[in-house]
Amino acid sequence: MKISLEGKSALVGGSSKGIGEAIARQLADSGASVTLMARNKPKMEAIIQELDTSQGQTHQYLVVDFSNFESFKETISSFIRANPIDILVNNTQGPEAGGALEKNVEDYQLAFDLLFKSVVYTTTLALEHMQRQQWGRIINVASISVKEPLNYLALSNSIRAAVVTWAKSLAFDVAKDGITVNNVLTGYFDTDRIAQLNAKKAEKLGVMPSEVRFNMEEQVPAKRIGNPQEFGFLATFLASEKAAYINGTNIPIDGGLLKSL
Repeated sequence: MKISLEGKSALVGGSSKGIGEAIARQLADSGASVTLMARNKPKMEAIIQELDTSQGQTHQYLVVDFSNFESFKETISSFIRANPIDILVNNTQGPEAGGALEKNVEDYQLAFDLLFKSVVYTTTLALEHMQRQQWGRIINVASISVKEPLNYLALSNSIRAAVVTWAKSLAFDVAKDGITVNNVLTGYFDTDRIAQLNAKKAEKLGVMPSEVRFNMEEQVPAKRIGNPQEFGFLATFLASEKAAYINGTNIPIDGGLLKSL
């Protein structure tokens, strides 16, 4: 499928590695001018040099710390005032792993700031331009755990579920403005985050990380975990004109296999 995003501007969170980086690369390949947004400045500087510019795109990066909401709020406000966004990909690092009995109310507040407040605030800022031009795309990188909670990810389960229900509510309000809002419920993808979680789970179970990964692959219908590039393809489709009627949808992705729309 040929998708053209020429003339569109995109802001992609968590794009110095993993799924965020894959999304940014594919959006650029499709003609969008991309702003990377993450903490790792050297990594983003390197990625910028590799992004496609054959369709006149101009790319940049924004250094932010999602875990410090007050600092993030100031940085993102200044940026969006000067740089209107057509395509917003909300994606941050995940909170610390752990079960419900291991976490206290302060942990949930930090996770709320990281996963919910940053998403709502950024989206609210971006919507002004989208509504004015009567076109926009908002894509939230969520997790399949909001439907099938993982007991060792209590913070992520809880707060990402709030993001998903908020986004579905928002989708009804902005559909008349030509704006779509969708959540991608990410399953198992080959990222640093998965490797870290597997290592922690392996240590807790007293097994090798390779065994944890094998068991994970066995749970996926495709019998493999996903390549981040595959996620980039889906996000690019959701950013396109072709996705005009896919709005307010939770799209489950498990190991690179699109299960339903």
